[in-house]
Amino acid sequence: MRYAFLALLAKAPAHGYELKQAFEETFGDVWPPLNFGQIYTTLQRLERDALVQSHEVPQDHRRDKKVYELTPAGHAELRNWLAEPTTGPWLKDEFFMKLVMAGLTDAADQAALIERQRRVYTQALHDLNTMAARSGSNPDAIPALLIEGAALHLQADLKWLELCEEALADHRGKYKRS
Repeated sequence: MRYAFLALLAKAPAHGYELKQAFEETFGDVWPPLNFGQIYTTLQRLERDALVQSHEVPQDHRRDKKVYELTPAGHAELRNWLAEPTTGPWLKDEFFMKLVMAGLTDAADQAALIERQRRVYTQALHDLNTMAARSGSNPDAIPALLIEGAALHLQADLKWLELCEEALADHRGKYKRS
């Protein structure tokens, strides 16, 4: 949330509730609702790191609200984050580790692991399609882009599971012939 808040504050100073609203309006249903505790903890850390500063704004008949704004260091941090390519956990896949360890230890059937994972991916793909149908017909909307990206990742994961099955079948066949 750190960088999302920096980006939202780059648009305009805001208090915690306004950040929550702006974030949820931007991502819609494709991102879980933010917890206020998480919001204010993140803002406190950003302030501690001198990336944002706050000031009290008087309110009529209510307590003052604390408004946050980016510091020059916050702007620089945001620019640096946006300029860096995002790396993924391409070779640190937990499911693949489970699959390999199951084969080494005979603690679980590898084919059953693949089938269980396939069901999870297929259900997630179904859920994304349902979410896409609910989110409306605007293909340019940010949530639609996020849904489409997640669906493409899941389709690739499903294809990868097929490759794992084929490799395991080939591997077993080699041992049976010996």
